[in-house]
Amino acid sequence: MTTAAVYGMGSWGTAYAAVLADGGTTVRMWGRRAEVVEQVNAGSNEDYLPGIELPSGITATTDPAEAAEGADIVVLAVPSQTLRANLADWGGVLPRRAAVVSLMKGVELGTTKRMSEVIAEVAGVEQERIVVVSGPNLAKEIALKQPAASVVACVDEDVAELVAEASNPPYFRPYTNTDVVGTELCGAVKNVIALAVGMAEGLGMGDNSKASIITRGLAETTRIGMALGADPMTFAGLAGVGDLIATCMSPLSRNRTFGLNLGRGMSVAEVVAVTRQTAEGVKSCESILELAQKHDVQVPIIEQVAAVVHDGRPPAEVVAALMTRALKNETD
Repeated sequence: MTTAAVYGMGSWGTAYAAVLADGGTTVRMWGRRAEVVEQVNAGSNEDYLPGIELPSGITATTDPAEAAEGADIVVLAVPSQTLRANLADWGGVLPRRAAVVSLMKGVELGTTKRMSEVIAEVAGVEQERIVVVSGPNLAKEIALKQPAASVVACVDEDVAELVAEASNPPYFRPYTNTDVVGTELCGAVKNVIALAVGMAEGLGMGDNSKASIITRGLAETTRIGMALGADPMTFAGLAGVGDLIATCMSPLSRNRTFGLNLGRGMSVAEVVAVTRQTAEGVKSCESILELAQKHDVQVPIIEQVAAVVHDGRPPAEVVAALMTRALKNETD
């Protein structure tokens, strides 16, 4: 029987642990907070997925080494900007032959590295063992066993298939892919575009405006990916347009909701105070913008979101800035 270790007990880490358990995998989760560990061992995670019963086959611990022991698959589901510090702390306990799965959707501040690059650098994991899972995967819906699909990407197709087979209960359909770069970028950039869509809705704009942001946001994501050598087909698939639609349109989306509050006139600090959480796009928009600039890629939506989040620019000014840009061919 396959054994998996899941590091991180947030909503997506817990939902994916349930996917693995429902697929027949024995799962051990790791978390820092003893009270959440106790909840999971009692069959739920009330802090992140309240009212949802977890499947049998999931246990939890605060000991990183205990979680890792004998694992065939290691799943990393910590906040993207904490990955480096976490791996420096306990990355040495990860089994040397295990597939290492990233559920994280961000680009590291200061280095502009993707999460797979951080895993390789800090934990010494070979690219052939690093897997990225990404798609239209809102955690609550998956925890409720509503049908969903995702991409399982690894440069080694056999390793991708191993993880896909372990992640295949009746309600979750994984598709394999070898484009790790494109899959990761889709997951990171869509959070920033969702902030923009949320801001538009908060300003009272309708579906034409939101559809325009989504479409042009996908163009920006694709341009960054192409500059980094990604497969253009990835952006038209589940990890690309699929995840983008779900994140930009669902009220369950943390990034969309954060942007909605910004559009209604709240500051970043006020939104964090009300929601008691920061969306990944807020953390990553600066590093994604820096990554695009390094490769001379024009990303006006990402640039304007960063101006709102980090420079305090009013969202209404962002709309004017985007709408008065010089005319151009759509495919340029």
